[in-house]
Amino acid sequence: MISTTPPAHYARLSILLHWLMLVLLAAVYAFIEFRGVFPRDSAGRDLMKALHFMLGLTVFALVWLRLALRLIHPTPPIVPKPPAWQIGMAHLMHALLYLLLIGMPLAGWLILSAAGKPIPFYGVELPALIDHNPDLARFIKGWHERVGTWGYWLIGLHAVAGLYHHWVRRDNTLVRMLPYK
Repeated sequence: MISTTPPAHYARLSILLHWLMLVLLAAVYAFIEFRGVFPRDSAGRDLMKALHFMLGLTVFALVWLRLALRLIHPTPPIVPKPPAWQIGMAHLMHALLYLLLIGMPLAGWLILSAAGKPIPFYGVELPALIDHNPDLARFIKGWHERVGTWGYWLIGLHAVAGLYHHWVRRDNTLVRMLPYK
């Protein structure tokens, strides 16, 4: 017999990927911020940048799995149901977060490609996506950095919204994404 009762939580793999990607994003941001601790052209700075690139590309790979899971597994309903405007804002926020998770790693790959630099990915060098073009690399890098700053705000707003729903509205928005037994 097939149950018609909607799930109370996201699928376990979706929950795991959500929190894993949060940790990966924190590391991606940390590595690029901490590169400044090291002098230019030093091994430490190069390591920070390489880890930033590799973990960013890991996010890029995992986001496709998350999107597939969203198509396969139903989204658990929020109880009690929020107003339509909050649902609309949540959809917009999720769309912007997915654009960030796809666009930023892709932009990083394009920057390295246009700069004529290797694209490291766990001991494998990925192919360049575009031809060497230093001006284009600088242009994309400017947008990559700008959108990266916006990413701090998007991620922070997403977290605040989850806490608002949990502590103020007292609905199950946050609980749906927490690990469960």
